[in-house]
This record gives sequence, C-alpha cells and structure tokens, in this order.
Amino acid sequence: MGSPSFWDNTDRAQKHIAKLNTLKRTILPVVAFQKKVDDLDVMVELVETASPGERESYAKELETSVTAMVDELDQLEIASFLTGQFDKNNAILSIQSGAGGTESNDWADILFRMYSRWAERRGYTLEVQDVQVGDQAGISKATILIKGENAYGYVKAERGVHRLVRISPFDANKRRHTSFCAVDVVAEITDEIVIDIPEDEIRTDVYRSSGKGGQGVNTTDSAVRLTHIPSGIVVVCQNERSQIKNKAAAMNVLKARLYEKKQDEQRAEMDKFYGEKGEIGFGAQIRSYVLQPYQMVKDLRTGVSTSDTQGVLDGDIDRFVNAWLRAGCPRHRNKDIQMDE
Repeated sequence: MGSPSFWDNTDRAQKHIAKLNTLKRTILPVVAFQKKVDDLDVMVELVETASPGERESYAKELETSVTAMVDELDQLEIASFLTGQFDKNNAILSIQSGAGGTESNDWADILFRMYSRWAERRGYTLEVQDVQVGDQAGISKATILIKGENAYGYVKAERGVHRLVRISPFDANKRRHTSFCAVDVVAEITDEIVIDIPEDEIRTDVYRSSGKGGQGVNTTDSAVRLTHIPSGIVVVCQNERSQIKNKAAAMNVLKARLYEKKQDEQRAEMDKFYGEKGEIGFGAQIRSYVLQPYQMVKDLRTGVSTSDTQGVLDGDIDRFVNAWLRAGCPRHRNKDIQMDE
C-alpha cells in the first residue's frame, strides 16, 4: 500500500484493502486477547506476592477478569472453525414450504422472520430477492441474500428440513399439527470464481411482480425467472423495479447454485450439501421446534436443545450454529455437546 503505484488500479487497490481489513478483523482480536492473558499472568504474580490483606482483593479481581474472558474466548474458537473456501462470503438462503399446506406456508413465514432477526443480531444486512406469498397465509418460498463477514460460514449450519409442532391457529378445533420447511444455503460467488453459462442453456421469463411492492414493481414486467435447462435449477428475482437489476441478481444466485452443484459432483458426496435436506417431510429434519404439548427446540444433529422457544424464533439460534460448527471440528467431533437450558 505504500507503493507510489498502488492507486494506479483502483479496483485492484480496493480489493487489497478489503483483504487487509479482513485479516485485521481476524488477527487483531487474537492479539488483543493474548495481551489480556499476559495481563492475567501479572495479576497471578500479584496474588502470589501480595500481603494477606491485599491477596483476597487481587484474587477477586483476577476471577472477575477470567470470567469476562470466557465468552470472548468462545467467540474466537468458533471463528477459528470458519476455514472453508467460501465461509467468509455472503450467503444466499432459500426457504421452501413443504408438507402441511397453509400450516407450512405460515411456518415458512416464521422461519423467514427468525433468520431476519438473527441477521440483524449479528449486524448483517438482508436483501430479499424473491418472496412467493401463500394462497391463504404465509409464504410458499423465499430467497434472501445475507451480507456480512462470514455470513455463509455461519448460516450454512441451517441447511436442512425444519419441523414445527404446534396447535394450529388455522384449525377451528385447535388440533395439533406438524409442518415442515426446507432451508437451503449457498455461498455468493465472488469475481474470483468464473462460471460461464452458455446463453442457450438458460430460459428467461419475465412477468409482473406479485406480492407487496410499489407501483413500479407491480405494474411492470420487472420480475425475472431464469431456468437452467440442463440442471432444471430455477431462480426468481422480483424485488427490484428494474428488470435488468432483477436479471443480474437472479444470474448471481444461479451461478452460486450451479457452482455448489458442481462442487458436490466433483466430491461425489451429494449428501455433504444437499443430501441432509432430503425430502421435505418426516425422517429428513435436522431440527424440531415443539410448541405443544411442551416447549422445546432440539437440533437432531448435535443434540443441543433449549426450552426458550420464543427466543429461538426471535433469532437466537447461535447456540445451534456454534454447536454444529464445533461438531464438525476434529477436536470436538467425538465429544458430547451439552448446552441444554
């Protein structure tokens, strides 16, 4: 950056600065934590050499400092698991309602709100790319772009089928219903990854946007649907007033999904990304949300559970995400994870 020619190429310079900032956000917290550890060493010496009257005071201060550092250490450890090629990228999250009709559409809407709240908690920004409203309530499908540092690294833990058990608000007899929704997550592809898609492999359909929106959205043929003919992958984007912007956003999502599919095929491990999702019904869920006859959210992959169902539905899902990341780490893979509350 100190080179006189550094700013000759603005795009290249900005990419270097972005990389530098990423490295700083990774390294500086570790350096700062190490300094705190060094300070603790000094405090330990004070406790050992202090007079009996001062020793108790120093010991309490030492205990308070150590306790305050536990959460910080936990976050540093979780961040150390995000070593995947695309973990630092933005994430494209899709929600698809499954078995259950109106119930599942409402469940999809609840999940949409849960992930929106979670993203806000972490300081991420959301761009809604497509929302298909349900026939009677909720949504049948939604696609959102979550932007922020390590967004994909964290939210990839949510890929799979989510099951809800509750007393139906749509059932006059107040019976208990079970609903399912599938959540899919792919990383947004950066410019460093080149995906060439021949034009004759893509079918483009334009139509009038549906659902809520301004006059410009709903009165023009601005919505874009891209179909990749060889794979059958369909992407829809209708959040912008401009057809050109919608097509560019849809193409971005399509490239990300095609790249993810290509990676799966190369590894010959389709279950690594898509197999866990499976069918949107019984026997395929990764997490169960039970509101009746008792209150419990349990992740079936890690065994982590909590009775704070309202907190989870308000976006407090880090306990499940962190446990899943830990379970994938060799140091923790064979250990039981006890985080019940």
